[in-house]
Amino acid sequence: MVFRSEPLDPTRHQLDSLDSGEPAVDDWLREHAAGAEARRVARTFVWCRADEVVVVGYYSLAGHRLAREDLPKAIGRGSPTEVPAVLLARLALDASLQGQGLGGALLADALMRVVAATELVAARFVVVDALHEDAATFYEHHGFRRIADTLRLVQKISSVARALEPG
Repeated sequence: MVFRSEPLDPTRHQLDSLDSGEPAVDDWLREHAAGAEARRVARTFVWCRADEVVVVGYYSLAGHRLAREDLPKAIGRGSPTEVPAVLLARLALDASLQGQGLGGALLADALMRVVAATELVAARFVVVDALHEDAATFYEHHGFRRIADTLRLVQKISSVARALEPG
């Protein structure tokens, strides 16, 4: 199965059929993503099957900052008081595609964009606020670390870049 990853175009992409099993996340795409894009507060990227406009997954990225004291000491050491970051604000995959390893592929797509963006604008961490414990476990499986006993997780962008290097 081949998927195309591209910036959201609400005039072209068909958003109504996405059903990730998380209605709030699906509704955000349909009702708020275009507005967030227009206000320049988040960028949304969608996954479509090759040669189709039906959205089967998406993620949104936004600028963010973290307080150094909120970070785990092992990864916060040496950071300024306020640490630039990229927020992975949303990540959703249609339920029909879940359980096939595609969630990890969608996350990797998002993280590749984060690494590319940090070639132009500095950021030290990628941050995610997991919706629930299952989502937090998914992110931990992909190298994210929890901030204390919360559903907020972080990963150093330098670690992401190394993990995404070919070979």
